[in-house]
Amino acid sequence: MGFENVTIKTVAERTGFSTTTVSRVLNGTYRKYRVSEITAAGIIAEAKKLGYIPNQAAVNLRKRTNNTIGLVVPSLSNPFFSTIASVISKAFYLRNYSVYMVDCDENEENERQILSSVSGQNLDGLIVIPSSTDHKHLDRLVAARLPIIFIDRYFEGLPIPYVSTNNYIGALTAVRLLASRGHEKIACIQGNPLVISNKERVRGYFDGISMEGLNYSYVSGSEFTQQAGYEEMNRILDANEKPTAIFAFSDTLTLGVLQALNERGLKVYDDISLLSFDNSRYLDFLETPITSIAQPVKQIAERAVTLLLERLDNPHIDQESILFAPKLIERKSIKNLNK
Repeated sequence: MGFENVTIKTVAERTGFSTTTVSRVLNGTYRKYRVSEITAAGIIAEAKKLGYIPNQAAVNLRKRTNNTIGLVVPSLSNPFFSTIASVISKAFYLRNYSVYMVDCDENEENERQILSSVSGQNLDGLIVIPSSTDHKHLDRLVAARLPIIFIDRYFEGLPIPYVSTNNYIGALTAVRLLASRGHEKIACIQGNPLVISNKERVRGYFDGISMEGLNYSYVSGSEFTQQAGYEEMNRILDANEKPTAIFAFSDTLTLGVLQALNERGLKVYDDISLLSFDNSRYLDFLETPITSIAQPVKQIAERAVTLLLERLDNPHIDQESILFAPKLIERKSIKNLNK
């Protein structure tokens, strides 16, 4: 008998129980109807022996689930976000979930339209890395009690758990490291100034400048892209007062910085020191490996998956948001000016 021909009726005929009893056992509702554990064990064993495969669509209908998770990311061209997306997709795949993933291209209007569309996809839950600077378009999803988890970026005014890096500590660590190497003029190239992760890095930057008693400060930039890093680095190089060190808020920005330096015949370490945030793998293989503030990307993504699964099991569970500690990865891009 082929497995594709095995039905509830087949299992009923082989076990001698009614199709109703077999159905209740195989869909997990048998205790409600006082079917004994011995009977259930026998039916399940025979179903496995026959190779019975449940109709997943019917199972989902009974459970009122679709086994589909939505994942909304700002930009898959950013290695940080693409790595998160990869880890999340694999984790849900192993748990028999499909992932409906969309890229907002770091555009607020795109995100609003996408979330409006996604909300009609009968999703079981949603993981979002917001591109937007307000959460009005998310309020409807919260009101509908759709389980949602934020990653990296979040809104403290919403009752939605988030998983992120402690961006403040990461930026503070970066500035204090550069200052300890004798750098008194540290320029910062930021990403989107309105998202919380960037705001926290800026706060850490300025607190570091203050703690170290430095008189120079410089923050510029408007988005986390290579082109933005390139343009901002050129502005810095054209300024009258030039820094000795650059702190780029992402590896995509760092690529733009390196492009601008290369065009002008300048080298990292010899002509200017450079520190990046994110720690993409390729930083080790550049001509001058770049010192970085590393985010625990895999841990962040896996914890977000765990939190969402917990919310799917218990929508009323009380969950705490999580900030993972960043890690300083020292390489060879920072000159010691104390020598």
